[in-house]
Amino acid sequence: MTVVPITSPDLDTAEVSWFSALCSDDYQFLGVPDGALRSSWAHCSKIVTTAEALGFRNILCPSSYQVGQDTLSFVAGCAPITDKINMLAAVRCGEMQPIMLARTIATLDHMLQGRLTVNIISSDFPGEKADSKYRYQRSREVVQILKQAWTRDEINFAGEVYNFEGLTTAPAKPYQTGGPLLYFGGYSPDALQLCGEHCDVYLMWPETEDLLAERMKAVHAVADQQGRTLDYGLRVHMIVRDTEAEAREYADYIVSKLDDDYGRMIRDRALDSTSLGVSHQAKNRELADKFGYVEPNLWTGVGRARSGCGAALVGSTDQVLSKIERYQKMGMRAFIFSGYPHLDEAEHFAKRVLPELKTCSLPHAYGRVPDQTPATPLGVGPRA
Repeated sequence: MTVVPITSPDLDTAEVSWFSALCSDDYQFLGVPDGALRSSWAHCSKIVTTAEALGFRNILCPSSYQVGQDTLSFVAGCAPITDKINMLAAVRCGEMQPIMLARTIATLDHMLQGRLTVNIISSDFPGEKADSKYRYQRSREVVQILKQAWTRDEINFAGEVYNFEGLTTAPAKPYQTGGPLLYFGGYSPDALQLCGEHCDVYLMWPETEDLLAERMKAVHAVADQQGRTLDYGLRVHMIVRDTEAEAREYADYIVSKLDDDYGRMIRDRALDSTSLGVSHQAKNRELADKFGYVEPNLWTGVGRARSGCGAALVGSTDQVLSKIERYQKMGMRAFIFSGYPHLDEAEHFAKRVLPELKTCSLPHAYGRVPDQTPATPLGVGPRA
């Protein structure tokens, strides 16, 4: 029995994803910049093609104003060099006028032939400090406009932030039926309201299993009021080795050169550094034991040098598999893993754990991806 009702209760597979370090987040030693691991096109695209070859089903492409790759440009570049893996593009709502965003996403969806998913982001713009309630209202309106663009013939929208009337949706028709799945993470009441009303997959950052269950119940309460269910996912780092001792030794190794003041600077420069979710990751570190473990096999040391997702599963193959299986029983159907360095840890995970997991593409499981090119203006429909 899952913690809460979910959209895919009969799905006995999970979408197992990796992470491409577009935003200056790849290290051999956390907090020690390594020029060979810079967020260049060459390095980040290699993470994508390697993850595809290893059998990962999706890859998160994050968004932040740091030296690295622009998310949507990067996803476009990956379209012709991949043919199986999905791309989870992080989109900070409001950065682009929503009609043009709908068109851009539709273009990417056609380029990828339905291999696109979208992670809705509501954090501040670079150089902006906006009220949280306003940011989530802006995101809510963007999502509503996207859905109109993808499912109707006209966009007619009157909101607090945006107003459009009688605008044809022909330029914004996506490849997928109904458009890409919307993934979302956030902890505030406004965030939960937006996700429960409009999104498909609620993503969580690592906490104890009891706290994760509370997060799931909180967002389900909102979704249930709308007559909806969600699927749930977890974004967590990974250190898996043949034995627990080896994994714990490697965890100590990657923070062995970390200066905590420099790590704090890395955390503070992120656009989400003051969010409620980040504060919960900091709380995990406060509650952890002297070795940094807040519960068995969940190590909080990554958060010493990283905003956002700040903990890793650390253990043997069997321990990591058991943890993932418990998460699946709770109702999680999407996992976004990563590790340091990202190419090396992807190999470790793919060798030890991935062959033991039944995996899927959630857009395909949802029936979003048509068997043939759709009858859209960018597909085989009448030319607009």
